[in-house]
Amino acid sequence: MNILLIGSGGREHALAWSLADSPLTSRLVIAPGNPGMEAFGEMFPIAVDDLDGLCTLAGDITADLVVIGPEAPLVAGLADRLARLDIAVFGPSAAAAMLEGSKAFARAFCARHNVPQPAFYPVSDYESACKFIDQLGGYCVIKADGLAAGKGVVVADDAATAKVAAKSMLSGQFGSAGKRLIIEQRISGPEASLFALLDGENAILMATAQDHKRANDNDQGPNTGGMGAISPSPRLDKALEDQVMAEIVDPVVRGMAAENTPYHGVLYVGLMLTEKGPQVIEFNCRFGDPEAQAILPRLKTDIVSAMMATTTASLHHFDMRWDQRSAVTVVMANKGYPGNYEKGDVIRNLEVAERTDDCYVFHAGTARDNKGDVIAVGGRVLTVTALGDDTASARKNAYGLVAKIAWDTCFYRSDIGNV
Repeated sequence: MNILLIGSGGREHALAWSLADSPLTSRLVIAPGNPGMEAFGEMFPIAVDDLDGLCTLAGDITADLVVIGPEAPLVAGLADRLARLDIAVFGPSAAAAMLEGSKAFARAFCARHNVPQPAFYPVSDYESACKFIDQLGGYCVIKADGLAAGKGVVVADDAATAKVAAKSMLSGQFGSAGKRLIIEQRISGPEASLFALLDGENAILMATAQDHKRANDNDQGPNTGGMGAISPSPRLDKALEDQVMAEIVDPVVRGMAAENTPYHGVLYVGLMLTEKGPQVIEFNCRFGDPEAQAILPRLKTDIVSAMMATTTASLHHFDMRWDQRSAVTVVMANKGYPGNYEKGDVIRNLEVAERTDDCYVFHAGTARDNKGDVIAVGGRVLTVTALGDDTASARKNAYGLVAKIAWDTCFYRSDIGNV
């Protein structure tokens, strides 16, 4: 099969590695890609928001399957455009991707289909935001309605903090994504992530993970796109997995179909495990990043077969097989992230790290300079994953690999897999 993979981050590097390993893949084309993906396929410098260019490329290579990694082109309708060209797509339509594209839409959808979630209040002006912040006693969560690269969330302990966040978002901190906000009841409990595959009619459990959003150790500091992950999640046993599938994922697949927006692809369910049971924090319409980098090295089932099953409503007889070992993923970021940071530092010893058994270095924010050296150009730059017989051994292996990489201006959490 000719496969086109769209994206350039750590998630897409992990997908490229997995897709290239499939016996069904005869040609892998990646747009735009990054230096870490060079060994797995042909790269074309077409941006993820260039929908015309991506559709043309898919036609030019006679793509049998297009795998859309990031959320923005999904929300923009790339899957719809490819479907009109009769090209199979792993990823939902624009209408279905609104589960991630608009938090207000997702909350209203959950309310219509009795999916457990916290109380929420959509607002579009500061006065209304203050009203609901005060109603919740200031102990609440402020969320930008639209896509904000995982950063449009403030968990507030008091009304003053919440109001500052609301004012900043409404004033353009996240551009058009913050024109509308969701003020949410703050719920408590451990967090976990569950990934399911959906084919428009059926849903099957894929995997579980646990993300670490805060920038610093001990879950301190600002929210980020994610500073590390472990898989499987130690917080989700078989009973909880079954409960999440029955109370959350199955109602989603039925509800989307009933509203004539059938969901095809992977669905990320961000969960809070409260005393009342699992509740939805958020949905993503694609693999999480860095969760994908922890999940995919454990996957034993052929990924292309699984992806194709989501396009043909044939998941009901599909079986997912997994390496039973644990995976720990550590994000190496540019010093200063998620705020301002310098670009251009050379990263060395990557080839040594990449030769380590059961360990993987996935590039996220890298490029090559005019000498051909790999340099850091993004906020989150590398994701380092290692497998182990348990979380403790995987954690030891991951941090051992991190120590081999020479990069002066990086920072990373030292407690991934330990909290």
